[in-house]
Amino acid sequence: MRYAKTSFVCLPCRASYKQPYLDITRERRCPRCARVMIHAGSAFAPPRRRDLAAWRALSVVLNAGIGFHKSCCGGPGWRPRTLREVKERSAHARRTGEPLARALLHYEVPAG
Repeated sequence: MRYAKTSFVCLPCRASYKQPYLDITRERRCPRCARVMIHAGSAFAPPRRRDLAAWRALSVVLNAGIGFHKSCCGGPGWRPRTLREVKERSAHARRTGEPLARALLHYEVPAG
């Protein structure tokens, strides 16, 4: 029997690994550096390892608790891919008091 796989990310190594979705609560360690990896979700597509700006933006998204999980209607939805998009949404969150995790999910930064 084949098991569904999901992605786990090691931010310091800038690496992503697909692993079986058997016991999601189990702590996964990076094969390269042995640090704890972050569960990114089954719809995660990693940026290229040499794209440092994309990995920095991804680290903000993952550390805010936002994953790339499939829903019943498709993929995970829009996520910021550049530092500029992250900075715009974090400035909006500071200005309005909206939680950062919610502000990062806006496709366009709301006016005001």
